[in-house]
Amino acid sequence: MKKRIYSVLVENRSGALVKVAGLFSRRCFNIDSLAVGETDDPDVSCMTIVSSGDERTIEQIEKQLNKKLDVIKVKTFSERQCITRELMLVKVKYNKNNRRDIIELCEIMKADIVDMSKHFMMIQICDTPDKLQLLLKMLQGISIVEVARTGALALSKCTENDD
Repeated sequence: MKKRIYSVLVENRSGALVKVAGLFSRRCFNIDSLAVGETDDPDVSCMTIVSSGDERTIEQIEKQLNKKLDVIKVKTFSERQCITRELMLVKVKYNKNNRRDIIELCEIMKADIVDMSKHFMMIQICDTPDKLQLLLKMLQGISIVEVARTGALALSKCTENDD
């Protein structure tokens, strides 16, 4: 199974997301991650879709995306060809015994404590999906109350040939 990241520029209008998501569900393609937002042009949105499958599945996804009317352009990346980031918020319940450990973990993982009350702490991290998973694994011994993730965003690595 190979993982691919699709950066899909679409016309920013209602129904575009439903059409693309429908393509995946009709063909039984899995979406591992999906993030959508406007680009610098308010008429164009960028969908970053992470999916996995064999070589044939990956080719089919790209071909099917290119057939959609709302799709302007499709770029396909392997994980090595791009820089990927994801945002995650984690709310944990803490006590006086583990408070210092959580703060130290945040410092090591370059995560920020963005909110706090007498018994709860909210941690924010923006990094690679692997680093987010590592933070969750490290927090397993602590009472995780809630987790929210954005889904991966990706851009191709910078080269001298960029236009």
